[in-house]
Amino acid sequence: MQIAVHYDKVHPPRRIDVAEASARAVVALLAAPESAPGGPWHDAVEYWRDGRIRKLVRRARGRRWDEIQELPGVTVAQDGPAGWGRAEARAIVPGPVRPLPPALAKTQVEGTHFPHGGELPPPPAAITAAVAKDPAAARGIVLTSDSASQQAPVTVEVTPLEEMTSGKLCAQVAHAAQLAWESPQLPTDLRERWAAQGYRVRVVFPSEASWRNRPRPVSVVDAGFTELDGPTETTRACW
Repeated sequence: MQIAVHYDKVHPPRRIDVAEASARAVVALLAAPESAPGGPWHDAVEYWRDGRIRKLVRRARGRRWDEIQELPGVTVAQDGPAGWGRAEARAIVPGPVRPLPPALAKTQVEGTHFPHGGELPPPPAAITAAVAKDPAAARGIVLTSDSASQQAPVTVEVTPLEEMTSGKLCAQVAHAAQLAWESPQLPTDLRERWAAQGYRVRVVFPSEASWRNRPRPVSVVDAGFTELDGPTETTRACW
């Protein structure tokens, strides 16, 4: 499954918001009527789910982003704290890695980085420049790396033991959200509430002690094909 994220250097979103939007887009695609038996996406989705599930995150800007909207899939957009750009992600109906649709082939995979949003590391140059030009602008920018989705029914925890690029983070958070949606342990009433919220998730970064001592009903173990050595537990989900 290809996931395209909107990359805006001038008004960037935070990486946590992009990761949450990616997760929501994936679950929304799987839960869509088009993915149900008899729907136009069903066969492609089931073929993908029956094999080795892979997600590849690509970044797109400007016209490239507009072209990707024409591909079958689901786009989710969500706002972050004041002063940050809107996070947008589109989950594309699974298909072969080659040949790619032209709109996807023109996008980039490696080096996808979004700002954390907190005091450290520093905010991106676009925000720094705005504040330098008008110091009062700082009052409209909330510097925090915490999730803005505090009331989300499902929480995804990210390992504190590994470093991941923004693209890898998006893929791992999306995988945890998918497994939560597929879990038979997820209560029916909570599933309905989750759907009513557009499958909103809250991403958190626990301490090492919490990560080591608090197992969760969903665990994602990366096979190590890209970026990380495998097998590596990357994310967990709970509700």
